[in-house]
Amino acid sequence: MFCPFIAPKIKIMSYIFLDESGDLGFDFKKKKTTKYFVISCIYVSDKKVLEKIVKKTHSELKKKYKRRVGVLHCVKESPTTRKRLLKRVNEKDCRIVSIILEKKKVYTKLQNEKQVLYNYVTNILLDRIYSKELVPKVNHIELIASKRETNKFLNINFESYLKNQVKDRHKMKLEISIKTPSEEKGLQIADFIAWSTFRKYEHKDDKYHKIFKDKIKGEKPIFS
Repeated sequence: MFCPFIAPKIKIMSYIFLDESGDLGFDFKKKKTTKYFVISCIYVSDKKVLEKIVKKTHSELKKKYKRRVGVLHCVKESPTTRKRLLKRVNEKDCRIVSIILEKKKVYTKLQNEKQVLYNYVTNILLDRIYSKELVPKVNHIELIASKRETNKFLNINFESYLKNQVKDRHKMKLEISIKTPSEEKGLQIADFIAWSTFRKYEHKDDKYHKIFKDKIKGEKPIFS
């Protein structure tokens, strides 16, 4: 009996790497409490593009600055290293979206529920990405967020909340992973994007942010 060959469906994976800058503290009397909190993400269809940028930039560091193999952290790097990496990002096929939170405008109720606030802000970011069709709907998307909570329950809550929101509002499936920058080099890129965006708003310094301005597809405040 003849059995026709049926080609398996190929799952085309694309990636969103997400990180943050600033803090969610609301005691503005403390010197280290920031006025802004930023969540940024970078979308790529092939995460190897970002991995190559990190690898090349790290290879250019002087030996004494190579703290950990393959790991770059924007706040610790030199201006030269920051500019090199961001210029390379601007040359690649990618899309960048950020959410800007001016903390003094946050409702008092949300100030006391930091995890709820974080989930809420991240969901708004994803909603803008999908609403503006910044990611292709035919692809399978994996969101990789930088690990920020050591409490396993909060991580599970973060994943389930975002998955349900995207599924209900946009009828799309989203895989979510929470990893460290050493596990996923794309998170190191997201760190540079978030830090540079934060500098623009917190310190009125846009010299790094403007390097990748051509790749920015969305950057709006909430609660404004």
